[in-house]
Amino acid sequence: MTEGLHIPVLVDEVVLALALGPDQVVIDGTFGRGGYSKAILAAAPVALVGIDRDPTAIASGAAIAAAHPGRLTLVEGKFGEMAQLLSRLGIDQVDAVALDIGVSSPQIDDPARGFSFRSDGPLDMRMGGDGPDAARVVNTMGEAELADIIYRYGEERLSRRVAKAIVTARTEMPIERTAALARIVRSCVPASKDGIDPATRTFQALRIYVNDELGELARGLAAAERLLKAGGRLAIVSFHSLEDRVVKNFLKARAGAEPAGSRHLPDATAQRRAPSFRLIHRKPIVAGPEELARNPRARSAKLRVAERTAAPAWPAPTGAEELAA
Repeated sequence: MTEGLHIPVLVDEVVLALALGPDQVVIDGTFGRGGYSKAILAAAPVALVGIDRDPTAIASGAAIAAAHPGRLTLVEGKFGEMAQLLSRLGIDQVDAVALDIGVSSPQIDDPARGFSFRSDGPLDMRMGGDGPDAARVVNTMGEAELADIIYRYGEERLSRRVAKAIVTARTEMPIERTAALARIVRSCVPASKDGIDPATRTFQALRIYVNDELGELARGLAAAERLLKAGGRLAIVSFHSLEDRVVKNFLKARAGAEPAGSRHLPDATAQRRAPSFRLIHRKPIVAGPEELARNPRARSAKLRVAERTAAPAWPAPTGAEELAA
């Protein structure tokens, strides 16, 4: 993902997958601390646009931009809106798009951002500065809806128990700190044999919901499809099954590999559309032993790569649900 302690995952594989060439226009849709961008800029004389919804990430990229005069443009915004963001720069087609999905290491490691159950901080979890934070969600949402979020986005089998404990606790005092929420979850979810903290899945669910991460991913994939030139490459790194399922289903359908009548397709005529992507690898690329040894966070990473065909872009998905099914 990012540098120092924030090592970009599968960075060599991503750069190779993008098939970079001179004078290409490349999008790093999840700039973070610039790990992928630095590798891309070093690999080929391309023009790069780095997008991130987190203003601190954009600010941190100023030094990288200064080191590559005229080659890196930084844009604050969501990668799901990359078509609109690039239109403001006069760009309507690109040669490659890289996406690294999920929360970045600096966001997790800063207690003030409220992502981590390991350090106490305000219960925020917003990647940008907009929209309701996690505290508002846990303190105002109904028990059934809260349970549904924790089950759907955290895959927590005890979601109803967790939601009930949250609703009970907030009647006594608002839940405004990460440590308080983590204690509530741990009180009703037993520790697992694999050592994963019982609060992990609930925190993941809230983060995904607060930032609409799966919806953003679906919009980002559709935007990349519209922007990429024929022969352009799309490389996406994901870190858990929900994200990877959205990416896999999108690319599988767009490559014409979806069986007729599948519920994943937006309508019955979609199967007759010409494939808009060609899969470069049928299976995801994963980290090798050397990378896993130096960066344990790479163990869950999956890289999927596809090449844009000359066919028209398909209609955008109506929502992440149809891709995550």
